Amino acid sequence: KQPTSSLARSKSLVMGEQSRSPGRTPCPHRLGPVLKAGWLKKQRSIMKNWQQRWFVLRGDQLFYYKDKDEIKPQGFISLQGTQVTELPPGPEDPGKHLFEISPGGAGEREKVPANPEALLLMASSQRDMEDWVQAIRRVIWAPLGGGIFGQRLEDTVHHERKYGPRLAPLLVEQCVDFIREHGLTEEGLFRMPGQANLVRDLQDSFDCGEKPLFDSTTDVHTVASLLKLYLRELPEPVVPFARALWSWLNK
Repeated sequence: KQPTSSLARSKSLVMGEQSRSPGRTPCPHRLGPVLKAGWLKKQRSIMKNWQQRWFVLRGDQLFYYKDKDEIKPQGFISLQGTQVTELPPGPEDPGKHLFEISPGGAGEREKVPANPEALLLMASSQRDMEDWVQAIRRVIWAPLGGGIFGQRLEDTVHHERKYGPRLAPLLVEQCVDFIREHGLTEEGLFRMPGQANLVRDLQDSFDCGEKPLFDSTTDVHTVASLLKLYLRELPEPVVPFARALWSWLNK
């Protein structure tokens, strides 16, 4: 059962904070390029008030700084062995876009009661929260075959070759096969939207390394919407920008 107020549900993820964790703070610039950066509010563990910090996602570490221009991080969260969950706003915090990072790795994506070691974060908008959750989830699950939404096409195909030779991601093959079998005579295919909640659930499942199956009760418009969502979130479209520009210039 969810607590009355999600503002009172989380303490700081102590295993990652610079001031409380043993060992050396990882050097951010040695962890590769910035995967995502932006302002978020984090909840203080004692006062339960909010602090705005500049968060930077590099490698499998989430750093936060007091100011955008600072070089030395104020703290960090190691994302190995964690899970990220969107939280519905409670009656005492309507309109807040909340999510938390808590201990729990692969196979533990189900929502669980409040964890005293969870880090509660607040984004400025629903879209910003979804972008952060997706970016963090991609880091957590990519080594296990998940996090494919927003991942480079070639990276997904390269990872999935362990299941056998293929030219397209499993999600694309599965969606196309289903649409060929059930949707070629369907009116409004790729135009009429599918069930938004089910599309989101399927996206979460694929992003968490699962391979959900479609059956005869699955709405073909939902599968088409899932395929469109996957293609839309590719960092580079199926027809690369450079090739599209070359074709346009040589018309």
